Amino acid sequence: MFLAARDRTRGEAAVAEFAAAGLDVEFLGLDVTDDASVAAAADAVKSVAGRLDVLINNAGILGPHAATSETCPDDLRKLFETNVFGPIRVTRAFLPLLRRAEQPRIVMVSSGMGSIATITDPIWAEQLPPVLGYPTTKAALNMLTVMYARELRGMQVNAIDPGYTATDLNGHSGFQAVTEGTDAVVAMATTGPDGPTGTFADRNGTAPW
Repeated sequence: MFLAARDRTRGEAAVAEFAAAGLDVEFLGLDVTDDASVAAAADAVKSVAGRLDVLINNAGILGPHAATSETCPDDLRKLFETNVFGPIRVTRAFLPLLRRAEQPRIVMVSSGMGSIATITDPIWAEQLPPVLGYPTTKAALNMLTVMYARELRGMQVNAIDPGYTATDLNGHSGFQAVTEGTDAVVAMATTGPDGPTGTFADRNGTAPW
């Protein structure tokens, strides 16, 4: 098992926690916005394991909190580079290793904020911030999931919504613990050969696109 992170210090600290829990995890330096970093990470996995059974595209940032009408294209370039182009870059680099697996799976960590059905539901009208960037990138990630699933017939490609989980991303304001937020990720990462592909789900089941 590999744990990838841009920050080596924090990544290795997380690996140490896994090791203390009895899990065999290896740190992998990876910046999803950098071609060379992604290629080096793929080469490292190839040299150690020779294949990759599951790829979890989890990297994501929030971006600016400016009102939609006040947001400029330049405000969103870094956001799209991480949340949209990052998964494309990583998936493309690791596909050769996934194709060597018996049952390859790709999990895209999306968000309910990328769901058009959720965003337009009056119930959530006052609950979700009216920002342009983050919801748009997650909606794009959902479409990436569908398009990869259509082409990669021998793989299971799914998107999940972890729910509002307390992490650094939201200043630990989420009402779910990390163990709850990872339920859907683990479920998709460990699904059997007859499991779904091209779907969007959360810890309670199917989520609306």
